[in-house]
Amino acid sequence: MLQVKGLTLTHRKDLRTLAEDFSFVVGDGDKAVIIGEEGNGKSTLLKWVCDPALVESYCEWSGEIAGDPGPVGYLAQDLSEEEKAGSIYDFCAASPYFFDQTPKELADIARQLRFPAGEFYSERPVSSLSGGEKIKLQLGRLLFGRPALLLDEPSSDVDLETLEWLEEFLNGFPGSVVYISHDEALIENTATMVLHMEHPREGRPPRCTAHRLDYQTYASQRAGAIAAQTQQARKEKEEYDRKMEKYRRIQQSVEHAQNAISRQNPSGGRLLKKKMHAVLSMGRRFEREAEEMTKLPEVEEAIFLRFPEGTGIPAGKAVLDLCLPELRAGERVLARDVRLHVSGGEKVGIFGPNGAGKTTLLREIQAQLLARRDLRAAYMSQDYAETLPLDQTPVEYLAPEGDVPSETKARTYLGSIRYTRQEVSHPIRELSGGQKAKLLLTKMVLDGVNVLILDEPTRNFSPISGPKVREALRAYEGTVISVSHDRKFLTEVCDKLYRFTENGLVLVEKEELFV
Repeated sequence: MLQVKGLTLTHRKDLRTLAEDFSFVVGDGDKAVIIGEEGNGKSTLLKWVCDPALVESYCEWSGEIAGDPGPVGYLAQDLSEEEKAGSIYDFCAASPYFFDQTPKELADIARQLRFPAGEFYSERPVSSLSGGEKIKLQLGRLLFGRPALLLDEPSSDVDLETLEWLEEFLNGFPGSVVYISHDEALIENTATMVLHMEHPREGRPPRCTAHRLDYQTYASQRAGAIAAQTQQARKEKEEYDRKMEKYRRIQQSVEHAQNAISRQNPSGGRLLKKKMHAVLSMGRRFEREAEEMTKLPEVEEAIFLRFPEGTGIPAGKAVLDLCLPELRAGERVLARDVRLHVSGGEKVGIFGPNGAGKTTLLREIQAQLLARRDLRAAYMSQDYAETLPLDQTPVEYLAPEGDVPSETKARTYLGSIRYTRQEVSHPIRELSGGQKAKLLLTKMVLDGVNVLILDEPTRNFSPISGPKVREALRAYEGTVISVSHDRKFLTEVCDKLYRFTENGLVLVEKEELFV
């Protein structure tokens, strides 16, 4: 059992409190997902649970983990450069538990992972593995110690087949799991508990809560409670306003009568004075009632992202007419006879196994479309550093002119995507992956582009931001060509889906997507 008591986390640089007096218990067999907006401290919480030393360089903390939770295994968002450069055997041998495993135990772990047992001793470079294979290898090294699992984005950079395997693995794992994921389908299919990190209003303390519910039930109940409280608060406010309007009319009437009464009528003056006393007493009673009224719920506002109207392309216009006899990466042939025709307004989704060549294909597409003068195309790479100037601030990036109106507009847009006052002045390199992704999309909004070329666009968006991003892209009048493994994105945004194979692109129906 993992029991956290009274945890407070404060970011050293901007003194932002990420969690305050947060307590929760994760029992044996629980699958607890940490949710919250980008930059709210989800990864910091997970690192602290693993080892407070992992956050001490940038975060102050207080609180404790009660008792002895036993061994915990932490899966980071990415491997270190040293780990990538080594072999699979070197990676496994770095675990203090590896050499304690019997051949049967290694075979059992490999079976869980659908990973060849002999691979644990392989000299194959870790860098040669696909995203799914790297996740399985990391999980394998953790399982040598039979720990509780702390997983930071295990669903990132993996294909649909691996995602489905990961769901099966999490649901079948007998121990505790605390994880972060931006894949809503994975969360819906695996989470039995929700840890929600909210920052309802800048300058106010965060609200971190634990709920022993599956994600869909939690989201539904939370939305219902917010709607009910909002309706009750507005109803009480309307009733209060009516009473106050009546009160003000009575008060004005008595004041007018007091001003108009003659000094020759002292008896009438005394009566009006008593009446005013009663009116003022009524006003004080209304003030007390106002303090007891239902308040509008303080919730973290969702991001607001909307592409401007008029960015569409006529439906008959050919945006892309791609015909590649071969798609190569160096000397390696990735696929043959790759054909793709895209017309104005279409939203195309491409999916397939890790390492098949989807990103290479998308780079070929973006090279063609960015060179076109009859289109305004923009490209989002998986590696944000390819297009983002990491040493600039978000304001400098969105307002390169540097004049006051442009900077004001940039700050307004950044506020709408939930950037704090501190984050708008931080170098872009210090931002989370989700904040960088929102920044790139906002730049596309401001530039009024009519073709979006997107490589895994939703991979860093939280379950809070994800639905709003999908809604914006669904309403977008322009053309979208995207590579994605996000099942929600593929089914809700894309109107054409292609499976990438070594024999080219195969058009599939949405109902065939997970077959």
